[in-house]
Amino acid sequence: MAKYNGPKNRLARKEGIDLGLKTVGTKSHAGLMRRLNIPPGQHGQKMRRKVSGYGTQLREKQKMKRMYGVLERQFRRYYAMARKWRGNTGDMLVQFLERRLDNTLFRLGLAPTRTSARQFVSHGHVMVNGSRVNIPSYLVSANQVITLMPKSGNIPAVKKMLEDKTFTPPAWLERQSGVGKVTRLPERDDVKEDINTQLVIEYYSR
Repeated sequence: MAKYNGPKNRLARKEGIDLGLKTVGTKSHAGLMRRLNIPPGQHGQKMRRKVSGYGTQLREKQKMKRMYGVLERQFRRYYAMARKWRGNTGDMLVQFLERRLDNTLFRLGLAPTRTSARQFVSHGHVMVNGSRVNIPSYLVSANQVITLMPKSGNIPAVKKMLEDKTFTPPAWLERQSGVGKVTRLPERDDVKEDINTQLVIEYYSR
């Protein structure tokens, strides 16, 4: 199972936004926020150049890909699926990415980052409708119930998130304690991150 193992803060600084790859409240996340507007590399501050139209499209595609923690081959497959589906291609692309089990776990507030959610899933901590699922790319459907294994609630990061009474999941999800439910399929308006799917479509359509 391929995944990115390099420095995560470097990816966020490359895109100039917080990609949600580091747990909020940690020293690493605080350090990222201080340097977010400084591109990575020895000459980061000096290497600001005018970006072409192609470059803008590429950066948006890379931003989405890194935000959801998928590599190029898988992201291209989601795009191909979205093109074949009836409806707006950009909206369908977002829906497929949001429906990933690791992202759903993150959106439910049962994991501090998508990276940790991916790890929870691949290590067998997650059940869907009572059956263990260890595939992070598994696409959830409406009315499915997502829970952690009984002992998984003792993981410090999970315990801390369950104690946060201010957390509210997006409108397509419900959560009571450590049990989450997919009430409907996600829509484009459910995603609050600043992403421009039109630029991604233009990148793959060129």
